[in-house]
Amino acid sequence: MSFEHLFTPLRIRGLVIPNRIFSTGHQTNMVEHGAPSERMAAYHAARAAGGAGLLIMEAARMHHTALSDGPVLDVSREAAVAGYARVAEQVKPHGTLLFGQLSHPGRVNARIQDGVRFPAYSASAVRDARFGSIPRPLSVTEIEDIVAGYAGGASRLMAAGLDGVEITASHGMLPAQFLNPRVNRREDGYGGDLAGRLRFLREALEAARAAIGPDGALGLRISVDEMEIDGLTAGEVAEACRALDALPALDYFNLTAGSMAGLGGSVHVVPPMAIAAGYLARPAGELRRQLARPVFLAGRINQPQVAEAILAAGQADMCGMTRALIADPQMPAKARAGRIDDIRACIACNQACIGHLHAGTPISCIQHPETGREQRYGRPAPAKRRLRVLVAGGGPAGMKAAAVAAARGHAVVLCESGPAPGGQVLLAQLLPGRAEFGGLATNLAREARLAGAEIRTGTPVTRALVAAEAPDAVILATGARPHMPPAETCEGAHVIDAWSVLGGANVGNRVVVSDWRGDWVGMGLAELLARNGAAVTLAVDAPVPGNALQIYLRDHWNGVLHGLGVRVIPYLRFFGADAESAYFRHAVTQAPVVVDQTDTVVICHGAAASDGLRDEIAGLAPEIRLIGDCLAPRTAEEAVYEGLRAGTEIGA
Repeated sequence: MSFEHLFTPLRIRGLVIPNRIFSTGHQTNMVEHGAPSERMAAYHAARAAGGAGLLIMEAARMHHTALSDGPVLDVSREAAVAGYARVAEQVKPHGTLLFGQLSHPGRVNARIQDGVRFPAYSASAVRDARFGSIPRPLSVTEIEDIVAGYAGGASRLMAAGLDGVEITASHGMLPAQFLNPRVNRREDGYGGDLAGRLRFLREALEAARAAIGPDGALGLRISVDEMEIDGLTAGEVAEACRALDALPALDYFNLTAGSMAGLGGSVHVVPPMAIAAGYLARPAGELRRQLARPVFLAGRINQPQVAEAILAAGQADMCGMTRALIADPQMPAKARAGRIDDIRACIACNQACIGHLHAGTPISCIQHPETGREQRYGRPAPAKRRLRVLVAGGGPAGMKAAAVAAARGHAVVLCESGPAPGGQVLLAQLLPGRAEFGGLATNLAREARLAGAEIRTGTPVTRALVAAEAPDAVILATGARPHMPPAETCEGAHVIDAWSVLGGANVGNRVVVSDWRGDWVGMGLAELLARNGAAVTLAVDAPVPGNALQIYLRDHWNGVLHGLGVRVIPYLRFFGADAESAYFRHAVTQAPVVVDQTDTVVICHGAAASDGLRDEIAGLAPEIRLIGDCLAPRTAEEAVYEGLRAGTEIGA
């Protein structure tokens, strides 16, 4: 495929961005003492080496009213400059441009400092629906001081050697709060009509431009539609952008969607796989036709083909492909070389990127755990001695182990008992809105084969096979089987596991899904069965369905289940069943709970390790190790990570 638009340079204020692929500002949890760490520098350098045209670093706070105790960049102090300079030194030799980002969350901020909540600030005392903040209205003096903070932050970013600065008015941040007439209820010069509500943002942009000077780029990130109750509408955003388009200070608009101020709009901050790829192209294109400045766009642009189509249609001038670059830092280089099938496409699972962020750990990728760990795993060392490695099991753990071990020079044979590699991924992709999850299996199989591993399907690993192969090392990745909890059941009770449902088992019209883990399995089966016409009760042993999921996905999916009429009962632990009812105990009080008129109980209680092969082959190889679910049932992320470790450590 030709990418004539994707690899065309873009000129902005004397700067030349070498291609139209950029990484949007996104938090990494790789901050040390308010400054970019060595780990962050290595993370960005990997994406520059892979050919991205522009990297925009994560949101930095530039005023004390924006700061919390979390790991956020703080450019209100000179101490951050050295860390930014370190990133610039590692990125710019690759020809990639580097911008910084300035952000003030305003009311969208818990502002935890020293273990207590400090005041959040906004245009007016209008509370947000996510953090429960009741903000203090900013005085005019405080506004002027924050505007000066934008100037100071911009100056420090440029002093560190960056090429430009971006100010965030997206996702309900402070400038958007001033823009929003339902949040900004001021009666002074910073409120009222559009000119008044724009004044704060206009002054911030002009102050930043004065600090940057005439040569650096200055952009604005804004949600084309906040898609939130009382959020900025598409019409209001368009009106504001048309007014800002006349500012000489501004060089480009960076469009996204959603808001962090509520539970509905948050899903668009990092849209999951159930949301269509490139879904913001149409509204972005409509706004772009009204503006003179270039328009950058992000929103599930996960493949170079998608980006090329958006650019060719004139819907944007740059395509934000952040998670695509997290999944495959080499994606731009592969696309330029025509190696489309070799790209490890992002599947928008949100598990290790935004999921890690909200868990307070550095971001990574379930498909490519080298991401975020570039210093440790970025350049695997060649094997000191070529070993014969046998991998038992072709799920995510086994495929990753095979890929890494083969890439290091080992002779690797992977044996999968089924007709195709993939393991539980092949089941997961059958759930509604989860088809893209199957890309995990496709991508890992491709990675293993490209590295030189041999994959044999329909080949169970037995003691005889191991003896015949005579490997130097065996990696057991034999996965797991469904776990069925001990229960009291009477004759006529129909209790089956989740895997059986996906295999086509009959469940009747009235189904209770017993969800022990609070993850995507229970929610996905509840949705599947409801869409197939069953009356579904989701009994979850947690405060809320999806309790173990990334919060944006959890909230969105709960909305989907509500719309389908799924009955949800939290805090229930399965006890038993008969022909007509399902029996539970309240997880806290142990009080009995009965769900009557039940045809089938579907058990989603995780898995049990399939580790029997370890004892069967004992003594046949110098090294035998277990990885993934056969070691301990968890998620695909742990499986792939342990595959990486095993492949790296074998024969090291």
